[in-house]
Amino acid sequence: MNKHKQLSTALLAATAALASTQVTAAGFQLNAQSATGLGRAFAGDAVIADNASVMARNAAAMALFDETAMSLGLNMIKTDINVSNASYSPSVGPAAGASIDSDYDNAGDTSYAPNLHLIVPLNEQFAVGVNLYSNFGTKTEFDESFSASEYGGLTDVKSVNLGLAASYRLNQQWSIGGGLDLVYGAGKLQRSTSTYLGSQKALDVDAAGWGLGFNLGTVFELDNNNRFGLSYHYSPKLEAQGDIYYSGVTTADDTLFMPLPDMAEFSGYHRLQSTSFAVHYSVQWIGWSAFKTLESQANGTLNEYQWKDAMHFSLGGTYYLNKDWTLRSGYMYDQSAQDQVTSVSVPDSDRQWFSAGFTYHFDEKSNVDFGATYLLGKDVSVTETSPGSTLNATTHANALMMAVQYSRTF
Repeated sequence: MNKHKQLSTALLAATAALASTQVTAAGFQLNAQSATGLGRAFAGDAVIADNASVMARNAAAMALFDETAMSLGLNMIKTDINVSNASYSPSVGPAAGASIDSDYDNAGDTSYAPNLHLIVPLNEQFAVGVNLYSNFGTKTEFDESFSASEYGGLTDVKSVNLGLAASYRLNQQWSIGGGLDLVYGAGKLQRSTSTYLGSQKALDVDAAGWGLGFNLGTVFELDNNNRFGLSYHYSPKLEAQGDIYYSGVTTADDTLFMPLPDMAEFSGYHRLQSTSFAVHYSVQWIGWSAFKTLESQANGTLNEYQWKDAMHFSLGGTYYLNKDWTLRSGYMYDQSAQDQVTSVSVPDSDRQWFSAGFTYHFDEKSNVDFGATYLLGKDVSVTETSPGSTLNATTHANALMMAVQYSRTF
């Protein structure tokens, strides 16, 4: 295999890996299920059930509704990705051995992700629901000013999750639920070698595919003011078909197999007796160790990874100010999925979430929610190599998320 083909294959693996992580909202985890959850850092979201969006976290919580409920929202995600202390060193060509400054101010972008949730109780025991939302909505792009272009380029990936679910109330305390998740992912990925290596197109991928997952959950209600929720989401291996250009050749209708992580979440909600204040919390496990290799039908194993399982821990509070206003806030500590292997294209790190939001009730049947979160990442040292160059850098990724949502019962 010649150097250009080795470089192109490595780049394909790295960028397709980013596609898979962001499609499932991990690696650089950005949730976009609801404005309500965003305003409390998703603390307690598998059991609070203050609107229909809860079905995205725990289908069993649909049993808490005695009226048809609908929520419609829009999330805005603005990422800020910086590369500093960056040194790019070509090992071939006229600049071989040189150390070239490759700092980059901002590779992030602004994306929008809508969501829709509908819960329909059929009787006192059964409820069904359908929802449509995205676990991802961001874009990463390095323009031509980035010296180490084979490690940057364009990554534009989107996903849509169509969910169908049902719940059953066993008795006054226990409810169970489950559903199917039809996940569609689409990505456009482009890379080229740097000017020091000839400015040749190395990668151009335009692929899309489907996967089928499922979810299970349960809710235990101690009383009206105290309840717990537990849910599990099985995530599919996406099969993305599309044309892939690398090493000067376009492979038509190739298939990329991208494993996605399973997730399990435990949540609690406690409204303090004789007060207007509630506390809530969540612990979520994300099985990122499933992402060991990236494979192509035409090329076999493209690359291997050393990803690890990750956790997030969130704590929040809700203040029911009066019949018109509800205030909330939350904090989350969100662990990185990466271990020893890091990348400029996947600027992952442990993250802190600082969240706040409110609900305004128009009447007993309808309300509007607003939520905002600032995600603060950490500096991460990165060393990447390919046939022809080496990049040493420090990456830092922050994000601002804001969301609005309208909810109504019928």
